[in-house]
Formats: sequence, structure tokens, C-alpha cells
Amino acid sequence: MRSRLLEARKNGRKSRTSHAQVVDELGKAIVSGAFPVGGILPGDNDLLQRFKVSRTVLRESMKTLAAKGLVVPRARVGTKVTERNQWNMFDSDVLTWHFESGVDQEFLLHLYDIRLAFEPVAAAMVAERADASEIELLREIVGEMTSEEITTDSLALIDLRFHLAIAEASHNPFMRTLGSLIEAALVGMFRISTPPSKNGFANIADTHMRIVDAIVAGDVPAARRAMEVVILEGRDHVLEAFSAQEAY
Repeated sequence: MRSRLLEARKNGRKSRTSHAQVVDELGKAIVSGAFPVGGILPGDNDLLQRFKVSRTVLRESMKTLAAKGLVVPRARVGTKVTERNQWNMFDSDVLTWHFESGVDQEFLLHLYDIRLAFEPVAAAMVAERADASEIELLREIVGEMTSEEITTDSLALIDLRFHLAIAEASHNPFMRTLGSLIEAALVGMFRISTPPSKNGFANIADTHMRIVDAIVAGDVPAARRAMEVVILEGRDHVLEAFSAQEAY
């Protein structure tokens, strides 16, 4: 199933201009290996014919890909695909292209490592800094998780809103900019996981409400621990999904 979470993420971030289309197609081809690391992209004339865009659009598209760390221009050689360790993995497009190309268990676990490094800290900050309106928003979002009409897709979107709201309520601009990692990890989890039962939905609501309760109490350590539990349970769910896939 192609997750609507991934589609919403792409549609919300990317206008379908000529520039965006060129960047998207070339970026996806690079990440998937269609244009391998160390290789040279087709020349300008070939790309102009392929995409039917102006030379200006193509030049700006290459600048965008270079800014993401995917390519580097080489005099008298052409545009070279860089080593993967130079790619900006914090870039939302680069993450999206990885998921569209297919990711493995190791990739997702790396994402959860990063989430564990900063999201519990963000929850602790919220327990110290959130105002009444931010707390009320978190309550409302968790309340939506208990709706009778909830589905796997709608739960994914609600879960995403909750975690992004935590980052926002931390009042820390660096936390906000890490939102793409939260999105990528959640996209990955819901794309590979079997839809949970209604009991599973209730458990997700309960664990998220524990975060809110700790924030309301101003209990910084409890907020941190509650967020850790949510992330670790998500990681376990991913591991179970991969184990199930390997069994077939």
C-alpha cells in the first residue's frame, strides 16, 4: 500500500513547477542508483531534451541538487554524483527519495536512533515551556486517536501532527528543523507495518497521552521517559514487521 502519509508529505512540500519536477526525477534517480555514485550525469543537451525545460531551469535544478550534497560539477568532466556520505540526510527531499526507492531495516533503525537522541529532549522542554494553548492542542490531537472512524492512514497523519506539535512547543528552532526526520521515521513505520488492530490504536493513544499528562504536570523526567517509550515501541513495531517479512 502506498501510504497517504507519504503523499501528503510530498504534496504539501513540493510545488510541481518545472524546476521541482527536474529536481525530483534526478534526485530520485540518484538515490535509487539509476545514476550511480561516482558516475556522471547525462550532458545538458540530453537533459534539456529529456525534461523539455529551459537551460536556466536545468542550471537552477543542478544547483539545488548540489546544495543537497548529491552532485558536484567538474570542469571538463560534467556533473558527478557524490559519495553517499556527502548527501544531506536531514533534507526532507533526500529522505523522501530514499523511501520511494526502498529502505532497509538498518536505515529505519538509524532514523530511530536520531529520534531517541532529540525527541525525548524536546518533550522535556515542552514540560518546562508549553503554554495552555499548546497543551490543549496536544490533548486534542491525542483525542483524535480514539475516534471510532480512525484508520491506519488517518492515525499516521494524526501521529505525525502530534510529534511535530511537540517539536513546535519546545520553543527551540533547532528542534523544529528536525521535523523531516520525524516525518521520515513515521512514514517508514506505517508503510512497512501491518495495520494495527483497534486495540493497537488505543494503546498508541494511551502512550501519547502519558506524554501529555507529564507535560501538564510539568514533570520533565516523566515527559522524557514517556517519549522514549513511544519511540521504542515504534522501533519494536518496525523490527516485528521486518521479521514477519523475512519469514515469508
